[in-house]
Amino acid sequence: MFTYSSSNAQTAVIKGTVTNGLSNIPLPGVSVMVINQSSIGTITDSLGNYKIVLKPGNFGLSFSKIGFKSKSSLDIQVNNVKATIVDIALDEEVASLNEVKITASSRLNKTLESPVSLRSIGVSEIKRNPGGNRDISKVIQSLPGVSAPVSFRNDIIIRGGAPNENRFYLDGIEIPNINHFATQGSSGGPVGLINVDFVKEVNFYSGAFPSNRGNALSSVFEFNQKNGRSDRMGATLTIGSSDFGATIEGPLGSKTTYLASYRYSYLQGLFKLLKLPFLPSYQDFQFKVKTKFDNKNELTLIGLGALDKFKLNFGTDPTEENQYILATIPTNDQKNYSVGAVYKHFGQHGFSQVVISRSYLDNGAQKFRDNDESLGQTLNYRSAEAENKFRFEHTEQAGNYRVNFGTGEETASYSTNTFNLLPFGNHIYQSKINFFKYNLFGQISRIFFDNKLSLSFGARADANNYSSRMNNLLKTFSPRFSASYNFTDQFSINFNTGIYYQLPAYTVMGYRDSTNRLVNRDVNYIENKQLVLGFEYNTLKNTRFTVEGFYKHYKHYPVIRQLNDSIPLANLGADFGVIGNDAVVGESNGRSYGVEFFAQQKLNKGFYGIFALTLFKSEFQNKNGTYVQSSWNSRYILSMTAGKILKRNWEIGAKFRFTGGSPYTPYDQQLSSLKTNYSTYPQGIFNYSQLNGRVLDPFYQLDARVDKKYYFKHYTFNVYFDIQNLTAHTYKEQPVVVAVKDASGNLQDQPGDPSHIQTKLLNRKGGNVQPTLGVIFEF
Repeated sequence: MFTYSSSNAQTAVIKGTVTNGLSNIPLPGVSVMVINQSSIGTITDSLGNYKIVLKPGNFGLSFSKIGFKSKSSLDIQVNNVKATIVDIALDEEVASLNEVKITASSRLNKTLESPVSLRSIGVSEIKRNPGGNRDISKVIQSLPGVSAPVSFRNDIIIRGGAPNENRFYLDGIEIPNINHFATQGSSGGPVGLINVDFVKEVNFYSGAFPSNRGNALSSVFEFNQKNGRSDRMGATLTIGSSDFGATIEGPLGSKTTYLASYRYSYLQGLFKLLKLPFLPSYQDFQFKVKTKFDNKNELTLIGLGALDKFKLNFGTDPTEENQYILATIPTNDQKNYSVGAVYKHFGQHGFSQVVISRSYLDNGAQKFRDNDESLGQTLNYRSAEAENKFRFEHTEQAGNYRVNFGTGEETASYSTNTFNLLPFGNHIYQSKINFFKYNLFGQISRIFFDNKLSLSFGARADANNYSSRMNNLLKTFSPRFSASYNFTDQFSINFNTGIYYQLPAYTVMGYRDSTNRLVNRDVNYIENKQLVLGFEYNTLKNTRFTVEGFYKHYKHYPVIRQLNDSIPLANLGADFGVIGNDAVVGESNGRSYGVEFFAQQKLNKGFYGIFALTLFKSEFQNKNGTYVQSSWNSRYILSMTAGKILKRNWEIGAKFRFTGGSPYTPYDQQLSSLKTNYSTYPQGIFNYSQLNGRVLDPFYQLDARVDKKYYFKHYTFNVYFDIQNLTAHTYKEQPVVVAVKDASGNLQDQPGDPSHIQTKLLNRKGGNVQPTLGVIFEF
């Protein structure tokens, strides 16, 4: 069937509604033009609706009306199977209307509240990203300031901050994690959880967080989802390298639409055929239901959840590396979900919204001595976290001022039954905590001097009743200030400063010792002061250039007891397991600073591209109070992505990443080889007196992707070939401590010292070529 090409007579439709962004009133008389095709366009009718008919492909639209700020929607994929819905909300111009110029918006990513450190990714960019494999967590690694561990995991590291310093929102509802096999107390995982077929766009804040988004130190991600089809039922089927997915959508009556998806992985069978030592499998679901009662009232319901299992494959080849993995990685199972509702009411000059949600995580892990159940367990872990949230906020245009304010309340619970045999003290305890969190926030913004200067001031305060020191809003007063000055329509200088706070992980707050004492009752909110200064230049052809310098200073970061030593919690997070279930023995300061260079060409005449270079330094105090480089201090990150849409519906793209080597802490082989330690902990014990004293070699990788689309009368096919690490580059990973064994597999004693076994460092390499052939079927 792939031998047939689409007919030239086939047509596609873009349609939607243009409304006032604050009142949701439909806007008639809005000019809607296809970018780079000035002869194709239309005007919205009396109900704000528009419709444009053209051939299948990728297009951009510009929207303009006197008295409103112009806006563009770029890189819109349209096909003949269904109409592409592009609803747009325009903001009113509050400046004088004596001289009104109608032009395409050149400021692609600027808001009053966050004029710096805000990037936007469209759904087309996510789907076509080379090496991304339709995984949002991998796609964002193309943006400045974003790095990830050199492995198959998706831990998100922003401007030298730890992976647990990021927050994620789905249609305004906070979700704890966006990956399968998450590390409890941190984040990350090898596979993204969010279905890209739901996504309309992703807004990524690497600083300058608006006041209605709290508990974040490094980034905030806003995932905006599309609405389901309103005309008839439709479906999308996807087969990729690791899973099969199905998405359905359609109307539920005249005012309600829905989206629903299910995904099932076959990684366990694939890894078993490849004789890998670990066998992961996962399932996930996602849904969205939206009801528009009228132009003034709407309700959105969302849900997201996953089932993850991680088994060991004892039938793999008995190589030293496979034996090490089998000896150190536990079996694991996780269940998590988030559900929520957003009710929004529009007034004459603004809107109010009420958000309620619940998130839940159940995490378990097991490990047996020498992988033999008859020898007893060394790890039996079970834990659950639950959050029930309420948030009210109101946004209003009051004359020349834009105001946002609100409050949030939340109940949180954490429980664990932990049995973990460790050197220098076992973790054997049960714990359960319940506490109440609350916050207040507000932000006010105004434009001056005929849209040249914009100022925004916000404040936030968070508190909870976990302890008396945390139950005080004044101690977490979090002011923030932004300013932007436009020298011309294309060139501006932007600034932000603020103080941000984050609650330590529940695994830290719920830790108990052998006497059942809640050890970490005195922990503080982690504080982060930020300063960002940047310049931005936008062309009228959807090209953007920015340069930003940033400085982040941390206070009150917990220092936790790790085996026989201590380490700042900021250095942990990019691994499987649990982070933070240790005693806090002090606090640490940290800092991260650098400069980012960014150039982005949104789709224009079939070409798109991103260039991102970050030069930075990240360091935290060690146990002696001396600043040393953090585990995330790769020092430089270069990412270049480019692609071209060709004739006959072909598309090609490539992505190149180059980063400095990650710091790591060497092992103390003498402690690691002690028999009493090795019997319960068959892996290296770090020498934290040399915290991050060594550095891996630089890393680079080239990814490529080819897409071919076929348009038929009632359905479309997209066949793609994606290959990661096209050049087959191998890189060194941190060497690990393994035992020396004889031909029969028996451990060997150190000569003259029967209390220790012989150990050695095993060098490891990564960098497999990972090809993917995928098919997307839409009807």
